[in-house]
Amino acid sequence: MTDGSHEDEGAGGDGRRRELTARLVVPEMDCPSCAQKVDKSLRRVDGVVDTTLQPTTGTATVTYDSDRISEADVIEAIEAAGYEVAGGSSTDDDGRGETGDGVDIAPPSEVWTTPRAKKTWIGAVFVVAGLLFEFLLTTQNVAVASVLDYPLSIADVLFLAAVAASGIPVVRSGYYSARNRSLDIDLLMGTAIIAATGIGYFVEAATLAVLFSIAELLEEYAMDRARDSLRELMELSPDEATVLRAGEELTVPAGEVEVGETAVVRPGEKIPLDGTVREGESAVDQSPITGESVPVDKAAGDEVYAGAINEEGYLEIEVTSTAGDSTLSRVIEMVQGAQAKRTETEQFVDRFSGYYTPVVVVLAILTAAIPPLVIADPVSVEVAGYGFVFAGDWQTWFVHGLTLLVIACPCAFVISTPVSVVSGITSAAKNGVLIKGGNYLEAMGGVDAVAVDKTGTLTKGELAVTDVLSLDTTDDELLRYAAGLERRSEHPIAAAILARADEAGLGDLPEPTSFESLTGKGIRGEIDGETYYAGKPALFEELGFDLSRARRETDGGVVAEETSQSDSGAFAEDTLAALEREGKTVVVVGTGSKVLGAIAIADEVRPASKRAVERLHELGVERVVMLTGDNEGTARAIAEAVGVDEYRAELLPDEKVDAVEALQSEYGAVAMVGDGINDAPALATAEVGIAMGAAGTDTALETADIALMGDDIGKLPYLYDLSHTANGVIRQSIWVSLGVKFLLALGVPLGLVSVALAVVVGDMGMSLGVTGNAMRLSRITPEELNSQ
Repeated sequence: MTDGSHEDEGAGGDGRRRELTARLVVPEMDCPSCAQKVDKSLRRVDGVVDTTLQPTTGTATVTYDSDRISEADVIEAIEAAGYEVAGGSSTDDDGRGETGDGVDIAPPSEVWTTPRAKKTWIGAVFVVAGLLFEFLLTTQNVAVASVLDYPLSIADVLFLAAVAASGIPVVRSGYYSARNRSLDIDLLMGTAIIAATGIGYFVEAATLAVLFSIAELLEEYAMDRARDSLRELMELSPDEATVLRAGEELTVPAGEVEVGETAVVRPGEKIPLDGTVREGESAVDQSPITGESVPVDKAAGDEVYAGAINEEGYLEIEVTSTAGDSTLSRVIEMVQGAQAKRTETEQFVDRFSGYYTPVVVVLAILTAAIPPLVIADPVSVEVAGYGFVFAGDWQTWFVHGLTLLVIACPCAFVISTPVSVVSGITSAAKNGVLIKGGNYLEAMGGVDAVAVDKTGTLTKGELAVTDVLSLDTTDDELLRYAAGLERRSEHPIAAAILARADEAGLGDLPEPTSFESLTGKGIRGEIDGETYYAGKPALFEELGFDLSRARRETDGGVVAEETSQSDSGAFAEDTLAALEREGKTVVVVGTGSKVLGAIAIADEVRPASKRAVERLHELGVERVVMLTGDNEGTARAIAEAVGVDEYRAELLPDEKVDAVEALQSEYGAVAMVGDGINDAPALATAEVGIAMGAAGTDTALETADIALMGDDIGKLPYLYDLSHTANGVIRQSIWVSLGVKFLLALGVPLGLVSVALAVVVGDMGMSLGVTGNAMRLSRITPEELNSQ
């Protein structure tokens, strides 16, 4: 390390400092208090610019001035806090470097065979042996040594051996805590072990050392299990890719493949990088990215994503992004970063624990010191029908004080929120829902109203033919003439009619001549020497047709009258008006003398939309509102079809913002669901902005608070259920932890709670309990709403 005068020189002597970012793996940093200790140690290093510590992944990201300190100095500071650095590297200002393309997480830990575990088992053997001599083999428990004229029996020696084996690592951690002025569990337990040993309470000291070490191992195991879900997410992306170079297939690390290269993917293999299919056709399982349960057919020109599985055919893919920029990599990085965006509950717990621990420590000191001074003679007290005797001997109250020190540890309720958040967020990511922060996970679970965009959200966002009504001709013939006219048009309606004609297998379509677009009305063109029209009903009314009777009238009366399918010579009464009331666009097809029929076109409602709205209501959402810029008729028809509580039509983007604000004032917290681009202002206004179909869309991934990676509105109830349940899990864990500790604290002065019970129940038991409670979030999965 250097002094501050070096800072002004900068890289290249231009006065600018050169910052590097070290991404380090710190496996044993697995709780908020551990991170706090590391943070304090790093902040004392002159040259550290910024730190991001993530106990749930066991990683530390440290930005530092490379002209003043090195990565070795950063590692030294972390190890000075008592934590070993297992690996990592530094990257330059642009984020590139030795591991700049990747994401890091602590590797799986062999918890039960680590050096700490072995010392714990040795200590446990000594404790068991000591208890045998202390309580069963009392006649053989003879004095074998003495210290300062204090005789040591065989049991005492065994207990001291247990303290040495299992307690020294605890005391060492406590020493680092003291150095970093961190009042945490290690300092409390280390102090308790030393104090108990110092006054000759070898049984308590040994029991505390061994049980606390076991508790630490169990907590490490539980955190390692929590990290598994993120490791599984990271393992979705292949490490290697097969690419075509100079006409040959080569297998290379995925990180070395450049944009524009061609990757080869055979059946059963994972797609290594985002890209576009150049050759081949196959069904691709995109569930790791979008959460879609059914494989998606891919052909030339279609997008594919890294981590998806090629199920059937051979594919050649033109790579469109590097390994570090793939959709999957961005999702993983965002999931990691999500843990840094702490929930309001987590912030409250941190503030609370800052008061809780010092208060209980002071209470422990007072418990050990005051009663022996004020109780001269034994005092009998009756509590809930039970009699208790309080004596003034200082040894008993000292043990009570040690027990309260154990209870002072806030571990269980401090870890309850981060463990629940990482479990919920990683589970969501594996089901195609990207939650970009623990704060958004918490906020989504508390929304009272959901505002939903129509086009592309409740509907598919693609026009399709819904009805074909032919008069005195066949449906295929009607479609043939309509598609023939529309093949010259570029309107979305034309695309829908042509798609339907293609589905019907109509083959060659007539080629119109003298094609003309009638702005705002329709089109016309000559086919086989006769002029044909396709357009709004109003166009045919201008041509002199009475569509309610399907006839053409002139000044001289009826010129032509056609028979319909029902032989009434017309559309059924109010047929066209009924179609328009359903939100459909009606295209009438005919010539100047007769009407061939009508084709109705609409933006199809997603099959899962109706059930998704029903499910949201079942889960407790008070109001589901559709916001759309579409006309009143279409909006009303879609609203009735999907069952929303209300709709607001013909809204401009700023009016959608007003609508969201109105919902907020009426119902409270609001979530807005849209496409992430056109609805950006409304998404930003809502407490939670949710983007649909975000896979492969940079804008949606970056702007939304939550992204549904696939175009599946059915994931919305799953998201609400997961978030709502996560909030409940966090509250349960916090209040149960506090409640148990409160009851234990009450039992200490009554002599009902021993040091061992405080460790086993208050620390070990509750930490495992809240972790197990959090893990059940991973069992919440999306319903298959499309099939219901």
